[in-house]
Amino acid sequence: MKKQKRPFGTAFMTFIIIFFYAPILYTIIFSFNESKSLTTFTGFSLKWYEKMFNNNTMMEAMFYTIIVAVIATIVSTFVGTITAIGLSKSGKVVKNVVEQVNQLPIMNPEIVTAIGLLMLFSAIHLEKGLFTMLLAHIMFCIPYVILSIMPKLRSLNPNIAEAAMDLGATPWQALVKVIVPQVMPGIISGALIAFTMSFDDFVISYFVTGNGVSNISILVYTEARRINPSINALSTVIVLIITVTLTFANVIPAIKERRQSKKIYD
Repeated sequence: MKKQKRPFGTAFMTFIIIFFYAPILYTIIFSFNESKSLTTFTGFSLKWYEKMFNNNTMMEAMFYTIIVAVIATIVSTFVGTITAIGLSKSGKVVKNVVEQVNQLPIMNPEIVTAIGLLMLFSAIHLEKGLFTMLLAHIMFCIPYVILSIMPKLRSLNPNIAEAAMDLGATPWQALVKVIVPQVMPGIISGALIAFTMSFDDFVISYFVTGNGVSNISILVYTEARRINPSINALSTVIVLIITVTLTFANVIPAIKERRQSKKIYD
């Protein structure tokens, strides 16, 4: 039976792809523009990249963004994984209550969370800066990690840990060698979401930071009021970093899976 051609669906999908990726492509192209113009390409040049790397403010913002994102991802992934595994072994009432509470930061508007954290840090007289930004990022990343891991835990046999311990494994070995490998795809996806959320956050970071500490989102917001093509260069570098990270995150598991299937057939 022949498949019916759907030109409208193809055209619609093409339009959607162009709509999403055209601004990114536009930014990348004009990051190499010789002049400050954002509408006319006058010639190829790398001077905006040179100015970006020579700009201490931009380099500090990139450093703070990467440091906070990496630390927040590691901590939130560890805490979220342990919490999700603990919830899977908890009673129904406790599990339902904690899951509902876990969804509050996700459903809550960012501005409300930001004001709440600002009031909390002010109430306990905690000086705003890098540490408060890091605490805030860890706080809003943990729920996403838990949400990514819970479906994988629900699909597991609930007796798998007990079976491992019956065969001589300690509780720690059952956790590390049996449960964690089974839910690893959920852990990886949760970590990637946490890194993306932290790297991209503006609203919460803007309210909880201070003492000259700013991430890339805050820097772009402050620089957006005047024409600065170095922002285009910075955005291009970020796109490159994210593309490389996602490529490795998708290619490496595929290579491992292919090698494992090859060993089975050999």
